[in-house]
Amino acid sequence: MTKRALISVSDKSGVLEFAKELEALGYEILSTGGTKKHLQENGVAVTAVDQVTNFPEILGGRVKTLNPLIHGGLLAKHDDPEHQAQMVEHGIQPIEIVCVNLYPFVETISKPNVTIVDAIENIDIGGPTMLRSAAKNQKYVSVIVDSNDYATVLAELKAEGQTTLETRRRLGAKVFRHTAAYDSYISNYLTEYTGEEFPEQMTLTYELKQPLRYGENPHQKAAFYQKRLGSDFSIASAEQLHGKELSYNNIQDANAALQIIKEFDAPAAVAVKHMNPCGVGTAETISEAFAKAYEADSTSIFGGIIALNREVDLATAEQLAGIFLEIIIAPAFTAEALEKLSAKKNIRLLTISFAQEKRDAFNTVSVEGGLLVQEPDRFGLKDGEVKVVTDREPTEEEWAAMKLGWSVVKHVKSNAIVVTDDKMTLGVGAGQMNRVGSAKIALEQAGEKAKGAALASDAFFPMNDTVETAAKAGITAIIQTGGSIKDQDSIDKANEYGIAMVFTGVRHFKH
Repeated sequence: MTKRALISVSDKSGVLEFAKELEALGYEILSTGGTKKHLQENGVAVTAVDQVTNFPEILGGRVKTLNPLIHGGLLAKHDDPEHQAQMVEHGIQPIEIVCVNLYPFVETISKPNVTIVDAIENIDIGGPTMLRSAAKNQKYVSVIVDSNDYATVLAELKAEGQTTLETRRRLGAKVFRHTAAYDSYISNYLTEYTGEEFPEQMTLTYELKQPLRYGENPHQKAAFYQKRLGSDFSIASAEQLHGKELSYNNIQDANAALQIIKEFDAPAAVAVKHMNPCGVGTAETISEAFAKAYEADSTSIFGGIIALNREVDLATAEQLAGIFLEIIIAPAFTAEALEKLSAKKNIRLLTISFAQEKRDAFNTVSVEGGLLVQEPDRFGLKDGEVKVVTDREPTEEEWAAMKLGWSVVKHVKSNAIVVTDDKMTLGVGAGQMNRVGSAKIALEQAGEKAKGAALASDAFFPMNDTVETAAKAGITAIIQTGGSIKDQDSIDKANEYGIAMVFTGVRHFKH
């Protein structure tokens, strides 16, 4: 009996050559619609599916392969006498190879102004059903959903006359991953369309971007996956222009740097180490901004990750080239800057879109056995009810310093304290078990520059000791959330030292 292959694909890359090879091996090719036309026009003999089913395609093509004469051929056990008898009784012939990929649902919903009608019309029904049938029957059927597998299947057919069970198992597993991802895109789109924020089930799909040499430490295996419909303003969407491949820790740090640089409209530079900012600077030019970020902590920046929100010019590149850095991220590099920095063999140079047109609606963090989901912290001072709570109002310069500090402190591990002037960070205290400890670290780093500077805290002061510590270091303005039952103690202490203090009403914990 002639072996049969069913081919129906939306992505036609390589399918003509694949079909011709199968035909040469003696396979009868079954097909439908556009694939059938494509193969016939290029000299492949094709049997239409409706010739097998004796039933026409109906409902505008919505029903064509959903038929026992097709699915019996896909699901029958070749070594089961009862199955074989029923096939003979009903005139069903087996289908040994299925090559199917699906309606372009993701491509459809990625288009601007796509309608719900267009989206739903691009939900494939027959394709996933055939794939699942064939993959379930992987003991007997080779099912191909990825054109990259054409060569393997053909090589085995030519060598042995059939594919190996190992290959069929592998292909079947890939099919179920593929259909699961396809369904997740559909369910997530429709869930978002109906406005459900936290549905009773959540299925997320990521695609392999690259295997990594190792994870956080050399003994940990790791890989980097990308959300296909994720934010354009992300490390996952970055284009690497130069340097060795990113490591697990590089990706974590680069992501942290990007979240901070998003806070700034003016030219800004951010330096990150171990997912915390070690220096942030703003200025009239990107070169001056980087100079300030470097000045903020010229020790910690060594081996750091730099994010810049303007094109890197030669002047800035010359500054960057003088320091050992792991990564530089920017919207672009001039030809001269790229040439200068590419002379450093190991530095990674990445470009990224700063348009922020598409941003993720939720952040996810895995915990053992579960997943935490929350909105990103995009709260800014303009969104809050900011009020001066002390006798003295901040000066214009102090306001600028506090705004800078508030933009940075939300990205520092709690308990977090950031000391700034109006152009740069002066000290960062991160991840301490109490707020006074963080303040002491930040103030010690700032040193004499703390005099006349501002201090930002990611949460309220439960006691007045942080204000006392700040005052003795010369801080003249403080921005914090407020909300402690002992707020008045901190206000009184600030008034005692002539400090201007502002409450935002919102905290920025980052664990």
